Amino acid sequence: MYPNAGRSRALYLLLFYVTGGCSKPTLRNERVHQDSVLSDKLHQDVANFEYDHEAFLGKEDAKTFDQLSPEESVERLGKIVERIDENNDNYVTLEELKAWIIRVQKRYIYENVAKVWKDYDLNKDNSISWEEYKKATYGYYLENPEEFQDTVDQFSLKKMLPRDERRFKAADMNGDMVATREEFTAFLHPEEFDHMKDIVIFETLEDIDKDGDGYVDEDEYIADMYTKEEGAIEPEWVKTEREQFTDFRDLNKDGKMDKNEIRHWILPEDYDHAQAEARHLVYESDKNKDKRLSKHEILDKWSMFVGSQATNYGEDLTRNHIEL
Repeated sequence: MYPNAGRSRALYLLLFYVTGGCSKPTLRNERVHQDSVLSDKLHQDVANFEYDHEAFLGKEDAKTFDQLSPEESVERLGKIVERIDENNDNYVTLEELKAWIIRVQKRYIYENVAKVWKDYDLNKDNSISWEEYKKATYGYYLENPEEFQDTVDQFSLKKMLPRDERRFKAADMNGDMVATREEFTAFLHPEEFDHMKDIVIFETLEDIDKDGDGYVDEDEYIADMYTKEEGAIEPEWVKTEREQFTDFRDLNKDGKMDKNEIRHWILPEDYDHAQAEARHLVYESDKNKDKRLSKHEILDKWSMFVGSQATNYGEDLTRNHIEL
């Protein structure tokens, strides 16, 4: 690491925090986390399986499979099935299939973690301890506190360190303060993991609750997304947000949001796309109706799970025929 890398990281984090990277969303709905759809293709199995392919493989890998021969596609699908079967019992359950679809759809998150992994795994043991993360992120600040004498700097950095430690502990499933790749991914992207949702809610409350009473009132809610200049008239969207707070955020109508109401706001329970797709694939492929899939059952229905040059060509012929 370059001599000034630690200082640069500390200053970057400080700027990120003070200017609102951690606390002030630039868009009104940025705090709200909603699962994205699995594919922008229409789900119409009668015409093609493009939606299923993108849901099962992800958009980029679906394109790759479309360039393979049927034999290559089936061979690769067989290897994927072995990866999905986490308990190695030679069957793919609904739960295993759903977990695979979720992981595929969130691949960009894991790729992001892979890019920064080496910056924190200082001893190259394929894990990241809290001490490694603290040294890589805050080491320069801890060793050179005199360079951060500004009151705002000191306050922000002192607040960020325990906040990160609290989140690291929440992500550390076995409590050894050493993060695996999965745990470190949960640390960097807590909104994507069920066991991290409480920490997301707590951090949101911590960010917005300026008077420290453990609740978010209407003014605090608005201040998180809009700073009114002296003499300015509130824009219409802010008035709409005030109405949203009264009508939909403050569920018990006590004039403020508690943790459960914050959860309802930022982590809404939407339609479970991954669950629905997993059920669809099992239903269509489960020949013996035992509610699980053998490798043979999946490969027998391979064109529903993955594409190939043949299926892609067939779909092109269908489209051309319709156009004629």
